[in-house]
Amino acid sequence: MIREISTAEIIKVVRDLSIDANYNLGDDVLSAFKEAIEREDSAPAREVLKELIENAKIAREEKVPICQDCGLAVVFMEIGQDVHIISGDLNEAINDGVRQGYREGYLRKSACHPFTRENTGDNTPAILHLQIVPGDKIRIIFAPKGGGSENMSRVDMLTPAAGIEGVKDFVVEWVKESGANPCPPTIVGVGVGGTFERSAILAKKALLRNIGDRNPDPELAEIEEEILKRINRWGIGPMGYGGNFTSLDVFLEVEPCHIASLPVAVNIQCHAARHKEAVI
Repeated sequence: MIREISTAEIIKVVRDLSIDANYNLGDDVLSAFKEAIEREDSAPAREVLKELIENAKIAREEKVPICQDCGLAVVFMEIGQDVHIISGDLNEAINDGVRQGYREGYLRKSACHPFTRENTGDNTPAILHLQIVPGDKIRIIFAPKGGGSENMSRVDMLTPAAGIEGVKDFVVEWVKESGANPCPPTIVGVGVGGTFERSAILAKKALLRNIGDRNPDPELAEIEEEILKRINRWGIGPMGYGGNFTSLDVFLEVEPCHIASLPVAVNIQCHAARHKEAVI
């Protein structure tokens, strides 16, 4: 049976999620900060982590953004194949929700023309990733992405001979080269396989996991943990002050690729690991 969902409902959900994501840091991130404080050897690093916890508390209680960079509006949508969207255009509904949320939430608008640098004024257009799935519901995940961490992301086309060791080395070396620029402690999304553009989307989608959620494939989960340990051995630490926690977690997503290719993407998320979701 086909279920009808109006664009008005989608607009409201996107508006609310954009504000919620920018005001309220996830419990998984806050728990990771607290655990890191207990295990951190560096006194300056512990102070940074305490400040991040206090910052998140102020944002939540005073209803202000966690960070002045409220990010580009990245939206992942899973649309049930039994859903019929009525009363308007889906893309325009997403953008309307972003416009309303960023205006009503007093969130910084960061979208601009790539050459003239003229601001669009309302943080649109949103970056929208759609997937059709079974069912009669719509799942919307709003993940604002700041420029500082996004700038420290890379895609490379490795040779198949590089193998998994080449992938590990690429990720670790790039996080090392990024240093303090992406505002650590970071979360590192890694996408391997597919095509050039698909690996980047996989890496970004990986960031939607909660800290501590391992890949269900035991072999891939082991690789995630190994990369995380290698990254943290560099001692870059929170905000670059040195310490045991350069990254809080590494998430790896893998898909088949062409026999002649080995695409790998690294999408780094700053300490403000913002993503909220709702199901209609």
